[in-house]
Amino acid sequence: MAEVKVPELAESITEGTIAQWLKKPGDYVEKGESICELETDKVNVEIMAEESGVLQQILANEGDTVAVGQAIAVIGEGQAAQPAAQEAAAKATPEAVQETKETAVKTEEKQEQPVMAGNHLAQRPIASPAARKIAREKGIDLTQVPTVDPLGRVRKQDVESFVQQQVQPHAQPASFTPPVQQPAPAAFKQDDGKPVVREKMSRRRQTIAKRLLEVTQSTAMLTTFNEIDMSAVIELRKRKKDKFFEEHDVRLGFMSFFVKATVAALKKYPYVNAEIQGDEIILKKYYDIGVAVSTDEGLVVPVVRDCDRKNFAEIERDIAELAAKARNNKLSLSDLQGGTFTITNGGVFGSLFSTPLLNGPQVGILGMHAIKLRPVAIDEERIENRPMMYVALSYDHRIIDGKEAVGFLKTVKDLIENPEDLLLES
Repeated sequence: MAEVKVPELAESITEGTIAQWLKKPGDYVEKGESICELETDKVNVEIMAEESGVLQQILANEGDTVAVGQAIAVIGEGQAAQPAAQEAAAKATPEAVQETKETAVKTEEKQEQPVMAGNHLAQRPIASPAARKIAREKGIDLTQVPTVDPLGRVRKQDVESFVQQQVQPHAQPASFTPPVQQPAPAAFKQDDGKPVVREKMSRRRQTIAKRLLEVTQSTAMLTTFNEIDMSAVIELRKRKKDKFFEEHDVRLGFMSFFVKATVAALKKYPYVNAEIQGDEIILKKYYDIGVAVSTDEGLVVPVVRDCDRKNFAEIERDIAELAAKARNNKLSLSDLQGGTFTITNGGVFGSLFSTPLLNGPQVGILGMHAIKLRPVAIDEERIENRPMMYVALSYDHRIIDGKEAVGFLKTVKDLIENPEDLLLES
């Protein structure tokens, strides 16, 4: 007998929620095989069996909160449940053995054929955490949910669309008067009779809410703004992007320019790359830049390591890989820990102007926004339409003064507007 326990994940993670059991009692599991998916504050992780055997008992149900070190299942010796055809063959007389074996072989061959639901396999479907969450709440079999994803991945919108199709009334004969449609089980009414829907916050969303509230209550956050003429970077990127892609097999975006400009500004203003611990200031002499990525479960901030030592191609490649892992729920805890400064780009969603919140315990965050053509005074006589971007720096005023914050943001602005200088800084 061996207990399966929730492993140590990280110092800041003490518990999680059972998102899904991948095995059921009676299944045989190999050592190192994943048996359940655990949703934590930061990432979803799969818990693996530490030895081979039969899963004899499940001690925590899907949706239960479990602590690190808590036993959630028991694995022991024994045999997994045999298919009915094999059991019948074991009891059959010698004359019937050959016939039974042939039947069993045919049955196995039939079972091995994938059953399609929509356009993905109806065994253990690939689905996002948000899709699995809705499916659990609504009691939906994910193998029955069609998806348009070319890889067969079931997404949140696929499940929502499937739910809507299920609740729509079927067509009735003209002479039939359909009954009054009842509200969905998730619908409630307030005291004033207005309809509402109650939805439990996911563990990750609860953590995001808690941390953001702590930041606003425990820091002296202030934001300063500026605007950047993106003409030079756009022109340089236009000239170099094809050759850049041919040489490095990764696209040249704007983010690598901002990461390199940020590193140069952090070197010039080191207190923006710091952290407060009690009554001490920790000045960090390394540059691990967090890049905010939006996912179905909320915002996550994977970290690009040692940005001062990487070129544009390496930074772009790291950002692309981390963003893909985030959206496919493949980030590890190490991908999210230890950032010194964060960049968030609300411009990809069309945001023109915003005040980003600090990603504690960091003391600074740079917000990028949408690029818009605006009339700009070139001199006293000329006005031109230029591609402009508003940028914002939120900072902890306890250790960063306004002069430093403004200087930091102006350094980023000057380097982006003069990318040749940025290349020299690199």
